[in-house]
Amino acid sequence: MSSYDFSPLCTPLASNSVLTTVILDLVENAKKSNQLKLGVNEAAKCLNRSIAEIIILAADAQPVELLGHIPLLCEDKNVPYVFVVSKNALGKAAGRKETVHADGTIVMKPVICATITTNDTSSLKSDIQSVKIKIESLLM
Repeated sequence: MSSYDFSPLCTPLASNSVLTTVILDLVENAKKSNQLKLGVNEAAKCLNRSIAEIIILAADAQPVELLGHIPLLCEDKNVPYVFVVSKNALGKAAGRKETVHADGTIVMKPVICATITTNDTSSLKSDIQSVKIKIESLLM
């Protein structure tokens, strides 16, 4: 069980560090394969166009209600979704760069929602299927 205190809306939560690593690695590879869309609006568009394979959401998004409609759309379209613990980790995996301010502080560009899209010729197809199975096992 996770030691984090997240909203009950954040289920299924990939609190297992191994599963989180697998999901974030898939996000990195999807970025390299040009199969990644970022943001809540992009997720909704991909779901409505039926090109979404998996939706990854950040459990530490504030307020979490920003993401409230995405799981409903996913269930309606039969697309698996999962919450990861950190929006900064999701941002890093998605290739978002750090910003250095004039005062020297480093700020990560977080991502609260990422969508892995379909591509029949992609080399990621087996990895996507594997992650889908792992996500579905979280619900049981």
